[in-house]
Amino acid sequence: MNRDVNAICGRLSLRPPQRTSLEILQRITEIAPPGKGTATAALLASIQSEFATVTDFEREFPSLCFALATGVGKTRLMGAFISYLYLDHGIGNYFVLAPNLTIYNKLIADFTPNTPKYVFKGIAEFAVHPPTVVTGDTYESGIGVREAYRSHYSLFPELDGVHINIFNISKINSELRGGKSPRIKRLSEYIGESYFDYLAGLPDLVLLMDESHRYRASAGVRAINELKPILGLELTATPFVESGRGAIPFKNVIYDYPLGKAMADGFVKEPAVVTRKNFNPAGMSAEEIERLKLEDGIRLHESVKVELETYARESGNAIVKPFLLVIARDTTHAGQLLQLIQSDNFFEARYKDKAIQVDSSQTGRAEEEMIERLLKVEHADEPTEIVIHVNMLKEGWDVTNLYTIVPLRAANARILIEQSIGRGLRLPYGKRTGVMAVDRLNIVAHDKFQEIIDEANRPDSAIRLQAVVLDDSDLTRKTATMVSRPRLEEKLGLKPAQVTANTQMAGKDEPPVFTKPEEQKVAQMAWEEIRKLSNQPQVLPSIEHLQKPEIQAAIVKAVVQRQPSPEQMALEGFTEKPDIAAVVAKTSELVTQQTIDIPRILVVPQGEVKTGFRPFTLDLKGLNYPAVCDELWIQHLRTNQLEVLALGKGGVEETRLEDYVVSGLINFDDISYDDHADLLYDLAGQIVRHFRTYLSEKETRKVLRCYQRDITRFVHSQMQAHYWEEAVGYDVKVSKGFTELKESAYSYSVTEPPADYRVSPEDKSNMSKFLFGGFQRCLYSVQKFDSEAERKLALILDRDSLKWLKPAKGQFQIFYRHGADHLEYQPDFVAETADTIFMLEPKASTQMEDPIVLTKKEAAVQWCVNATRYAQGYGGKPWKYVLIPHNEIAANVTLDALAARFGT
Repeated sequence: MNRDVNAICGRLSLRPPQRTSLEILQRITEIAPPGKGTATAALLASIQSEFATVTDFEREFPSLCFALATGVGKTRLMGAFISYLYLDHGIGNYFVLAPNLTIYNKLIADFTPNTPKYVFKGIAEFAVHPPTVVTGDTYESGIGVREAYRSHYSLFPELDGVHINIFNISKINSELRGGKSPRIKRLSEYIGESYFDYLAGLPDLVLLMDESHRYRASAGVRAINELKPILGLELTATPFVESGRGAIPFKNVIYDYPLGKAMADGFVKEPAVVTRKNFNPAGMSAEEIERLKLEDGIRLHESVKVELETYARESGNAIVKPFLLVIARDTTHAGQLLQLIQSDNFFEARYKDKAIQVDSSQTGRAEEEMIERLLKVEHADEPTEIVIHVNMLKEGWDVTNLYTIVPLRAANARILIEQSIGRGLRLPYGKRTGVMAVDRLNIVAHDKFQEIIDEANRPDSAIRLQAVVLDDSDLTRKTATMVSRPRLEEKLGLKPAQVTANTQMAGKDEPPVFTKPEEQKVAQMAWEEIRKLSNQPQVLPSIEHLQKPEIQAAIVKAVVQRQPSPEQMALEGFTEKPDIAAVVAKTSELVTQQTIDIPRILVVPQGEVKTGFRPFTLDLKGLNYPAVCDELWIQHLRTNQLEVLALGKGGVEETRLEDYVVSGLINFDDISYDDHADLLYDLAGQIVRHFRTYLSEKETRKVLRCYQRDITRFVHSQMQAHYWEEAVGYDVKVSKGFTELKESAYSYSVTEPPADYRVSPEDKSNMSKFLFGGFQRCLYSVQKFDSEAERKLALILDRDSLKWLKPAKGQFQIFYRHGADHLEYQPDFVAETADTIFMLEPKASTQMEDPIVLTKKEAAVQWCVNATRYAQGYGGKPWKYVLIPHNEIAANVTLDALAARFGT
C-alpha cells in the first residue's frame, strides 16, 4: 500500500474507479519505471506481464489508456496522476492535450487555483506553491521557461517545480495545414530555441491526453511524438477509433470502466427511454409523430422541474433548473422547431424566450449570444429551458442539469443511445439522491421505443435502460411544488427566499397580522432579532422568556437602532411612525404561540476520541465462491455481470493474496489503513485461508480479483458489530434555546386542492400522493402523511395537543449509526401539551422490533433525556419519546393513553 496513493485518494475524495486507476499507475512505475532512453519494447514486456490487455503502446513512447465512462471524473483523475508522479517520483513537467477549444478552456479553469472544480484542492504541497500553468496562449511570453529557471535556483526547488502545459490539439492541427510547422516549433527570442524543443529536452515530460480518441491519428499528434515524453497517459470514455471498417479498439487500454459499470455503481444518472402507453403510429404522419414527441418531452420536462425544486427544498440544496435537449435533423429543421416553440399557440407561449438554437447557422452577434446562453444554461437565473441542436454539442460540454432528450433525427437505435446518453449523464449533486426523478435521464422515443429497448437488451450491450411508459393521465396531470411554510412566517408576512414559476405557497390566503407596511417591516426586524437571541440560550433559554419585559426591551432597542431616518421613511412611502414596542410585543406573542421549543443540542466528546474495531473471527459459512475460469469471465461479460469486467480488462495484480481484500477494505470511509493494518491483514488472512481449503492458489487469486467488491462488503458488514469508540466523557451543549421551524416542500397536482385531513381517502394504497389541510392546531397549513395511521394520529394531535407539527428534514439533527454511516433521524410528529412535549413515531406493528427502528429509538430517547435536562434548568416542559404500533392508533384513543402505553 503506497502512502502517497492513499493520501491522494483521501484528499481528492477519489471514487473507486479513480482510485483503481491511480493504483495501476503506481504499479506501472514500479515494474516499468518511466525515463529517457528506456527501451519501449522492454517496458511493454514488463507491463504485459501483469496487464495482458496492453498489446501495443501505439506511440513512439510508452503510452497507456485509462478508459473511464463519462461522468466518472477524468479531469480529477488527471490531477491525481500529476500529484502522485510529483510527490512520489519528483516528476515536474506535464503536457496536457485537449481535443478542442471547449475542453481546452475547461482544463485551464480546472487547473487554476480558486476555481470551483480545481483539481488539486486538498493537496497541501500545492496549496502554497501551486503548479505553474502554461497555455497555448501564454507560452510565447516565456513564462514556462522563466518559472523553470527560477525553480532551478530556488532555495526550495521541490516546492516550485511543477509545470503544466495545456494545449489545444485542434489548433495545432490547423497550423499544420499545407505542410507548415506548428507555431510552438518556431524560434523563441526568450530561450534561443523553440518552446517545443525546450519541452522535448526536458528529462521528465509526461503527456496527458484528454478524450484521446478524438485525435489519435491527427497530424498534430504525430508532431507531438517528437516531444519524446517519458510516459503518455490517455483518458477517454470511448477507447476505439471509428473507421470505414468499423470501430478499431485501442491496443493500450490498461483499465476499462465502461458506462454500464458506472450506471450500476451509481456514479451517473440512470437513463430511461420514454413512450406513451398504447402508442400506435399508424395513421400518423412523420410531422405529427415529431410534434407529439416534442410536446410530451416538454410535459415531462415540466414535471421534472417540479420534482427537482421539491427535492432541493426538502434537502436544503440549491434548486436545479433542468433543460430539455432537442436533436434536430439539420439547421433548417432546427430553425423550424425554434419557430414552432416560440409561437403563441405552443404551450401558451411559455417557452417563447426560453429556447435557443445551437448550430453552425448562427453567425456574428447571434452566435455570440447563443454561445453565452449555452455556457450559462446551468445557472438558475438563465432563462434557457430548451436547447435545439444538430451536431455542435461534443465532449467537454459538461452540464449536470440535462434531464430530458427528444431525438428527432432519423438514426438507428445504437446511434440514438450513444449520441443521446453521453450528454446528460452527469449528476447535479455529484451523487445519486435516491429520488428517481432527480437521478434519471429521460429519452423520449415513441416511435423508436421498442427498437431502443431491444438494442439495450442485446447480450453485448453494456447499457441497460429503464422503460418508462406514460399514460394520458401522467402527461396531462400538471404538478407544482407546494411550499409549506410555518404559519408564523405567513402571519408575519415574510416572503420565501427562492420562488420559481412552479412554486405554490401554502397559506398564502391567510391575512398577515400586521396590515400596515411600516408595522410589517418592524415585525420582520423584531423576528430577526429574536432569531439572533436564539443563539444565546443563556439570555433566551426558551420562547416563553420572550414575554419577559427585559427581553422585549432589548428587542425594542435593537429595532429602534435599525429604524431608517424620517427622510428615508418618506422616500419609501411610509407615512406613519409605528408603535415599535407594541409591534415587538405582538410579534413575541406570535412566536410563542406558533413555535415549539426544540433546542439545538450538541454532544461533544471530552478530550481525544479513539475509534477502531476489535479483533474477531469472521463467520465464513456463507462465503463459498466457485473457481473462476476464463470462459466464465467471458460469459459474465456477455450477460452484463459487470463486476467481472475489471478482471477481463486488466487490473492491479497484487503481490500477496491478502492485498486484494485489504485494498478493497480501505476504500470504506471508516477504515484507516494506518490505524487498522494489523486487523485488516488478520481478516484478509482468514479469507485467504478459507478459500485455500478448497481452491488452489491460482484459483483463489482469480476469485479474489473477480469478487473483490462483494468479498470486502461481506467483511466490512461483519466489522460493524465489533466497532468501538472511546472518549473520556461527553459534554451536552445547547447552542440554541429553540430553533426556528423549517419549511417543507411537496409535489402535488394543481387540479387537486388539499384534502380534508378528517376524511379518510378511498385509495389508501399511496397516501403520500395526497396533500392534507384543514388543521386547527398544526403549525403548518398543509401536511403529507405516509400512511393512514399517520392521518389518524394527526386527528388525535389536533384534538388533544396545544400545537403540533411534522418536522422538516434537519429540524432536530438527531443522528444514529447504521453500519459505517451516521444517518439523520427525522421524527414523524412533535406535539406539545400543557405539561409535556412529545416526539411521536407511528410504526407498522411488524417493525416494532426491527434493529434500525430500535437504533433510531435509542438515539431519539437520548435526545429527549438531554432536552429534558436542559428544560429543567429554566422550568420548561420535559420531552417524551413515543413509539406507537400502527394498529393501536384510533380516533377514540387519547394522546395521554398512547403516551402512557408506549412512551419511553
